[in-house]
Parts: sequence; structure tokens; C-alpha cells
Amino acid sequence: MSEAVAKNNNETAYSNNIKNPKLGWMIGFLFIVSFVGLFCVLPLRKIMIIDLKLVYPSGTATAHLINSIHTPRGTKLAKKQVKALGKFLSLSFLWSFFQWFFTGGNDCGFSSFPTFGLKAYQNKFYFDFSSTYVGVGMICPHIVNVSLLLGGILSWGIIWPLIEDKKGDWYSATFEQSSLHGLQGYRVFIAIAIILGDGLYNFLKVLAHISSGLYRDFFLRRRRTRGVENIPSLTAGQTFQRAKYYYEQERTQLFLKDDIPSSFAVIFYCGIAVISSAVLPHIFPQLRWYYIAVIYVVSPVLAFCNAYGSGLTDWTLTSTYGKLAIFLIGAWAGASHGGGGGGVLAGLAACGVMMNIVSTASDLMQDFKTGYMTLTSPRSMFVSQVIGTAMGCVISPCVFLLFDNAIDDLGIPNSEYPAPYATIYRSISILGVKGFSSLPKHCLTLCFVFFAGAVGVNVLRDWLGSGGLGKYIPLPMVMAVPFYLGTYFGIDMCVGSLVMLIWKKLNRAKADELGPAVASGLICGDGLWTIPSSLLSVTGVKPPICMNFLDRKTKYSFDRFLSSPTASPLPS
Repeated sequence: MSEAVAKNNNETAYSNNIKNPKLGWMIGFLFIVSFVGLFCVLPLRKIMIIDLKLVYPSGTATAHLINSIHTPRGTKLAKKQVKALGKFLSLSFLWSFFQWFFTGGNDCGFSSFPTFGLKAYQNKFYFDFSSTYVGVGMICPHIVNVSLLLGGILSWGIIWPLIEDKKGDWYSATFEQSSLHGLQGYRVFIAIAIILGDGLYNFLKVLAHISSGLYRDFFLRRRRTRGVENIPSLTAGQTFQRAKYYYEQERTQLFLKDDIPSSFAVIFYCGIAVISSAVLPHIFPQLRWYYIAVIYVVSPVLAFCNAYGSGLTDWTLTSTYGKLAIFLIGAWAGASHGGGGGGVLAGLAACGVMMNIVSTASDLMQDFKTGYMTLTSPRSMFVSQVIGTAMGCVISPCVFLLFDNAIDDLGIPNSEYPAPYATIYRSISILGVKGFSSLPKHCLTLCFVFFAGAVGVNVLRDWLGSGGLGKYIPLPMVMAVPFYLGTYFGIDMCVGSLVMLIWKKLNRAKADELGPAVASGLICGDGLWTIPSSLLSVTGVKPPICMNFLDRKTKYSFDRFLSSPTASPLPS
């Protein structure tokens, strides 16, 4: 939104489309929009956590870490799990520390290792040695990991190369890779179309489930049983499975006992929506009240999509929904004001509103999953989330402004902190102001095709039944993630899935006992490394080595250049 980014973007007339960061309006904006996501999916917590049994890998890993510290039953199994978690947490942390030494530049290190060759690497097919995603793959169901891999093969292996062959016909060959006018436009909008098709179908299915329950309660006057299913009889040798059933029963009873009324969430959501529609136009005059009202009408569906997808894959596609808001509101504002006149800023402000809602919604469900597994009161969890959100509304702008004031060249290309996404998001908003006609050729048609395909696959899954052949049908929501991001993390997760598959073949009982603890250790160890890594970055300590890979022809050319007398010395 700032003037600096507008200048760097070579915009000639931007007076109506800039708003420089100031502490007052930033805190006010965050307080208005940050709490909406907490109430957005609150009524669906039982369905997401208990009925759909979504995994939420990060929430599950955090729960295992907490449970390993606070084990009320000093059993032999608990000690084994704590030992396994600590061991693999340490190994994961040390592995991340070791990898850091080889990341002294762009595309350097093990995370850029061309496992299947340089051509495959260019198309996002490689194993990036991430212990986090291997751990996530160990926790996630096999169908999730396979769906990720299939989505990557379908998109980066087939569809994108076919569309790239149309360069010069469907879109100009002069556009950069990151331009939404080119191949990136197909990637972003087709992925969004699949996510919306899958999410809308499942949202309507959940809505029908809720409606039928309300009908039974209020019209047929039948009392729904809100307890848990009876525990099936087990053989004497299944002690671990018996304990698991009892723990699940205890967790479900506590989770349902400490209920948060849905009416409470609906009233607060509507109240905040009204306040936002009235106040935000005073902060951003370009953002009309009816734009905001439309955002609050559609955001529950998108928040559900994001929370549902995060529960399956641990990926939150907040930025994708933000880009959708930029484009749609920017196009609406641009059409209303004759192709400009503040449409860029309106799109960016709408992006801020949307990203706050969908991000907070998925984070809340992750925390509810952690609370469910650690026998924490949902009400206490929700109150803590509200307090944490309020603190973030003040702390985050303060930290950002300290960073902004301390660094003179923040957001300037080729500087130490170029903030490339600032330019990208502003460019998306400028593209949105120009309307759908600015999308690449056939992009909108392909979006409709993939939207219908996502709905059709879900219908097929439900028709075949989740207990029958339907369980082998890939998940469209999961397949859409690599359409935009690439296949590398899907390969990591399939490795994790393969590890668990082999482990269960060798010793199923031990895999069931220690698998979640091992996966949690891998995730938490890699996550802990981000703290010292960030401190090293802030203090200016850089990795000493850049491990990069070149093809043989490029390598020989580079060697000849270095050996030539005219070659200038490399920077230290």
C-alpha cells in the first residue's frame, strides 16, 4: 500500500492508491477485522474435529509434545513415547542446523537438491529433505499424501507443460514467471477454482447435515444423543487399542461438555460485520461498505475451505484467498470508478480483511485439535485465543514499524530486504482493476472446468461410499495445493507415509504406539530451529557455503569464465 512500493512499481498516477503505514490506523484495522475469524467457524468445531476427524498435523504434533511433558499416568508406554519424541526432535533440530551451513544464497542447500534431475527440479519435482513434511506425512492418512502427489503430477507434469507450449498464443512470451498475465495466472486461478469447488460442496454438505439435525430437534422433537459410540469389545491382547478407545471417549466427552453456543458465535459475527462495514470505509475511503458486506457474506465459506484444507494437509492457503479478494474487489472497484480511482487500494484492503478471517479460522481449528487431544477446555482455549489475538493487534504493528524505521531500503528491489510480495500483491491488484478480460486466454474457461471436476469427484466419492471404493478416490482439495505450490512437499509427505507403511508391516503395534511421537519430534525439531535461524539472520550472520547444482554445459562455461583473465573477482 505504501508510496515506496508504488514508486518501485513504476506507477505514474498513484495518489488515490497509497496509504503509508501508521501505528494508529494499523492497530484500529487489526482490532476490527482480526476477531471475525474466531467466530466464523466456531459452530463447526464438533463437525471438523469429531465428525470429520480431521488430522490437523501441526495441532496433533503440538498436542503430543504437551502430553509428553504432562503425562498423568506414569506408564511404560508414556515413557517410551517421551523418549522417542525427544530423540527425533533432537535429530530433526540438528539436521536443520546442518542444512543451514549450505544455504548461503538463493536456491542453495539440501532444500534445492535436484533429486530426480535438473529438469524435474525446474518443474518442482524433488525431495527437499524437510523433516517437517516427512513428519506430517507420517501423521496424515495415506489418501491425503497420494492425493498431493497425484495433484503435482497432473499439474506440473502434464497441465502446466501443455499450457507452456501455448506461450505466444494463449499468453505473451514476454511475461515473467510471476506475472498473472502468463502461466502463473493459470496456476493461481485454476487452483482457486478446485479449492472453491471442493470447499463449496463440503460446506453445503455440512450445512445440510446441520439443517437436518435442527429439523429433527425442533420439528420432530427427537433428542439427539451427544455422547460417544459404545466401545466395541476387544480381545485381551489389544490393550493399546483399548486404552486408545478410552482416551478418545474421555476427549470427546470433555470437548462436547464445555460447549460454546452457536448463537453466541453468530451474534458476534454479525455484530462485528456491521461495525466493520461502518468503520473500515473511514480508514480506507476507497473500500465501500458494500464491498465489506459482500466479503463477510462469502468469508464463512472460504474460512471453512481453508480450515478444512488445513486439517487435511497442514497447508493454509490464506494467501491464495487473499489474492482472490484482491482480484475480485479490485475488479469491482475498478469497474465502479472507470478503471482506477482507488481500486488498487480497495483490493489490497479487501485482501487484508479476507486473509485475517481465513487465517484466524484455520489457526483456531488447529488449536481446538490441540485442546481436544490434551483434554483442554474449549472455552478456555477460545478465551486464550481472543486474548492472544488482542495482543497481536498491538504487538505486530509495533514490531513492523520498528523494522520499517530501522531499515531504510525496506521494499526496494535488490536490497537486503526487498519484500518481493509487496510488489507482487500490488501488481495483482492492478491486474484486478483491469478486470477478467486481463486474464490469460481460456483461463476462465479452465477454471469452470476444474470447478465442475472438483464437485464431480466429491459426488463420486460420496456415491461410492467412504467405507467402500470411495476411500480410494483422491481428494480434490488436497490435489489443488500442489497446483499452485509444486510437488516437492507432497514427495516429502509420501516418504513419511511410506515409512509408516513399512513400519506397520514390520511391527504394527510399535508403529501405532510410537508413530505419532516420532512424527511430532520431526515436526517440532525443525520448527524449533526457526528461532536460532531467525536470530542469526537478524544479527547478520550468513551461512558460509552455497551448495548449488548446474548442468554440465553451464558448469564448463562457468569454469572457462572464471579462468579467463578478464573475469572480475567475486564479492566476499
